[in-house]
Amino acid sequence: MPEYVAYYRVSTDRQGESRLGLDAQRQAVAQFIAGAPLVAEYQEVESGKNHRNRPKLAEALDQCRRRRAILVIAKLDRLARDVHFISGLMKGGVDFVAVDNPHASKVIIHMMAAWAEHEREMISARTKAALAQVKRELAEKGQRVSTRGRIYTRLGNPPGYDTSRATAKRAALKIPDYVIDIMRQQRSQGRTYRAIADYLNDEVGARTPRGHRWHNETIRDILNRSQKDQAQ
Repeated sequence: MPEYVAYYRVSTDRQGESRLGLDAQRQAVAQFIAGAPLVAEYQEVESGKNHRNRPKLAEALDQCRRRRAILVIAKLDRLARDVHFISGLMKGGVDFVAVDNPHASKVIIHMMAAWAEHEREMISARTKAALAQVKRELAEKGQRVSTRGRIYTRLGNPPGYDTSRATAKRAALKIPDYVIDIMRQQRSQGRTYRAIADYLNDEVGARTPRGHRWHNETIRDILNRSQKDQAQ
């Protein structure tokens, strides 16, 4: 019977790590190995500033080599979006498996990671090009007319523009009621906005109206706006 070493990745916010994401990963791994020996577990706590520094991954890979064990990861989507993570696994020279897609080969996973990185680079390039065009128009003409006919004389929102209110109002028009109910319920239980975002992204599988992952700022704005609407 093969032995396994589990590797979990969780993110942090101001109030600490998300327990929801960690518990879900542990449960998925336990169901997958179905009683096979789990010789060690390693938990990497990451933030946006240290996502390329993974000492626990190095420890997990070393344990796998010493025990000839298989590295098990709960979710392929986390792995496949990160070329740096993939490279670490490839160089580690150990077998690994993702619970939610156990039949994906190393070659396929590496291709997915490379494509994801390419998409991020293309989006970044388009964003920079668009911003440069806006700056040129403002410098040459003193103003810019958007596709909706709105006139801008500087970068950013016009004075007095309530960004959080406007964003929440637009989003709330398209968000299903059950998603907002989940936000309220989780918040009433003392969950942080980051924890709620992790729950919607990883447990519920819900996405924003534009198909993106939820972020704590968006959930905060939506709930604040929802409270104001109920008070009126």
